[in-house]
Amino acid sequence: MKSEPLHELRPRQALQERVATAILDAAARVFAEQGENASMADVAAAAGVARATVYRYFPRRETLLARLAELAAADACNRLASARISEVSPDEAVTRAVRALADVGDAFVVLARERVRPNRRQFDDAVAESLRQLFDRGQAAGAFRTDVSASWLVEALIALVASSFAAPPNVGREDTILAITNLFLNGARPRAEPDRRR
Repeated sequence: MKSEPLHELRPRQALQERVATAILDAAARVFAEQGENASMADVAAAAGVARATVYRYFPRRETLLARLAELAAADACNRLASARISEVSPDEAVTRAVRALADVGDAFVVLARERVRPNRRQFDDAVAESLRQLFDRGQAAGAFRTDVSASWLVEALIALVASSFAAPPNVGREDTILAITNLFLNGARPRAEPDRRR
């Protein structure tokens, strides 16, 4: 069997990568906007390719969602690491975490809302663990309530970010991040004990 010359292979690989990226970007947008109602045909139309092309790269919807989830988890991990949430106060860390997760964009909305996990361990190691450490630290310092677990706070923050960016209010991105942060922190802070002297 005759193999292709190397100089012909590289352009083809670059084209395949561009097509795959276009499909994944379109899928993130379509799945974030339409949720379960989104079809592979919708993804193809948004990517500007034929439906057969989408299936050639991603034979099943689950395959496409799993790849999107892998990319979102890796991106979220990198952004959380860059945000250095372990080096600042718990309140500032939550603000940075919200911004980092929001910056992942539509792929994060799909990851959180579809409950697609590329690999549960990868998600836990990449995203949930750094947030869990933040909430453990905040609970130990008295910054966050202790009547719920750190894991519950992680899930609550992820759900709040995903739902807020899936249906953003009519305000700018920074205002949305501020609103999410304030809403979360107001619910996560310790509750004042009622005055029982009355």
